[in-house]
Amino acid sequence: MPLYKSQTLKIYNSLSGEKETFTPINEGNVGMYVCGPTVYSNVHLGNVRTFMSFDVIFRYLQHLDYKVRYVRNITDVGHIVDDVDEGEDKIAKKARLEQLEPMEVVQRYTVDFHDILNAFNFLPPSIEPTATGHIIEQIEIIKTIIDKGIGYVANGSVYFDVVKFNETNNYGVLSGRNIEDMLANTRDLDGQSDKRNPQDFALWKKAEPQHIMRWPSPWSDGFPGWHLECTAMSTKYLGNHFDIHGGGMDLKFPHHECEIAQNEACTGHTPVNYWMHANMLTLNGKKMAKSTGNNILPGEILTGDNAFLSKAFSASVARFFMLQAHYRSILDFSDEAIIAAEKGYKRLMDAMETLKAISAKETSSLDISGWKQLCYDAMNDDFNTPILIAQLFEGVRFINLLKDEKETLNPADLKLFTITMQAFVFDVLGLEEEKSNGNTDKLEGVVNMLIGMRKQARDNKDFAMSDQIRDQLITLGIQLKDGKEGTTFSIN
Repeated sequence: MPLYKSQTLKIYNSLSGEKETFTPINEGNVGMYVCGPTVYSNVHLGNVRTFMSFDVIFRYLQHLDYKVRYVRNITDVGHIVDDVDEGEDKIAKKARLEQLEPMEVVQRYTVDFHDILNAFNFLPPSIEPTATGHIIEQIEIIKTIIDKGIGYVANGSVYFDVVKFNETNNYGVLSGRNIEDMLANTRDLDGQSDKRNPQDFALWKKAEPQHIMRWPSPWSDGFPGWHLECTAMSTKYLGNHFDIHGGGMDLKFPHHECEIAQNEACTGHTPVNYWMHANMLTLNGKKMAKSTGNNILPGEILTGDNAFLSKAFSASVARFFMLQAHYRSILDFSDEAIIAAEKGYKRLMDAMETLKAISAKETSSLDISGWKQLCYDAMNDDFNTPILIAQLFEGVRFINLLKDEKETLNPADLKLFTITMQAFVFDVLGLEEEKSNGNTDKLEGVVNMLIGMRKQARDNKDFAMSDQIRDQLITLGIQLKDGKEGTTFSIN
């Protein structure tokens, strides 16, 4: 029996503002679309957090034995600088500044995006389509919207008529905005715009002579609007009605609101059952922004080449840090916070290594089945990774009790416990054990040599020397622990 049949998953739906029991459209199958990056610069840490949230969601759905088609796009055209309908395409602007072809810019930063996500142990999506690869599909959607009377052509550009759409639908259903209020709070058109209403958004923009990225269409040589690509690619690969659509909180309006409008104008029904939005990441209590210098790139965490952190941190430590907060919560990144996360991560990895050496006994004194369900309860509650991590540290406590033989597990419970810890730590959270290198091996050898010297001193009743070795190791952040099987150490 698939695991999802025994677990009740609840998802916070931005559309309703409530947690709802997840019921896929087709039993056993999940269609999930997540808005991907605009590849005109290095992927920033806030993007990584958003994509990590959906990576864990993807992992958990697969863990529950769902067959998941996960689509995450690459925006390589059509994204305007100020995210409305005026200004310059971000990729074209970068190409002009660096004297490159636009597709050179796209290639450079798509490679960077994949390199960073691979370093952070992301699973690849099922499909990763590009906006430029779906121009034909976008043109066909525009034709349908025009035929429905919701789109109009003006001077070679095509706009979505929000007011006309709102006569029979609800523009603002996702963001909670009211069209009348939006109209009242918007300046009057100054006569220089082709739009009928200030809230109308571009489906197709006529390219100015200097615009580099352009395609032929029935209306003009131009390029598609920002919102259109996601409507085209999500419906092409997931159908006109699918399960989950995700992205950053900043995309709720106008991007996702416009997606809903486009879909409903074409099909007459809502496109998505569950809308999910990940919250933002701050740095030292302030919004991250290149313009203010309060910014750090993911790769700079791994190298330590930045002005904010006292040292370099591994990708798994950074991943563990981010998953300590719920995906819908604001998370503040700081040197102190990631140092604390590193200590927790190492405790968890040390326990996973210790677990390998635990032996089964005849009886069990721990309720492993009950603890296991608490792990599932955490993830079933809108993918609550911080509560899951708390349960995993309860598992760490179990491991230490088992190691000290203060508790026992029979063979069946030990197997269940081991499988569950491994599944949630490595498969669901996507953490990895740090690879040992030559320096680590040498450090371990030196510490073990000192442990041997300390043991010899104790055997010779030279307790002053024994205590001196222990205390000096503590000052270096190396904690010794004496047990029945000998002395072990951990690095704090």
